[in-house]
Amino acid sequence: MITQKEMLAHFLPIFDKSGRNYQKKSLIKAKKAQPGLQVVTKTSDGIETKNTAEKGDWLVENQTSSNEQYLVKAETFAKKYRLLQSLEQGWGCYEPIGRIIGLEAKMEYFEAFPKAGEVRFEAPWKDSMIIREGDFLVVPPEKDEIYRVAKKEFLETYKEI
Repeated sequence: MITQKEMLAHFLPIFDKSGRNYQKKSLIKAKKAQPGLQVVTKTSDGIETKNTAEKGDWLVENQTSSNEQYLVKAETFAKKYRLLQSLEQGWGCYEPIGRIIGLEAKMEYFEAFPKAGEVRFEAPWKDSMIIREGDFLVVPPEKDEIYRVAKKEFLETYKEI
């Protein structure tokens, strides 16, 4: 599996040349996650990754056709979202305020890595993450991690700025 370090070393120059700035265009629902909660992130094309909540993490649900759920660290959540309205059972409706740099994945970008049928890499939370042609690779402005957003969900939730 390709590590985060290898992905960043390989892709940051490509992001610098071809990456574009994006911001979420849709609201999200979120609540504090219970430590130990296991979240399987499912997108329109299947299981993307798995993660286990730690103290302070937030459970986020995108308002997409797949209602994708994932975990976000507290410090990242505070940079990316602003509360608009409290909802029932600890949930809140949040406006996105953070930005990311996105790059549509082309398999030619992965020619430097050995592959066995599909390309998998280490997500920032250490689980395996798949990347397919047309998906988006994403880095925050700090460029300290890299992850995948499935193409359908990316197009439903992000706009170029």
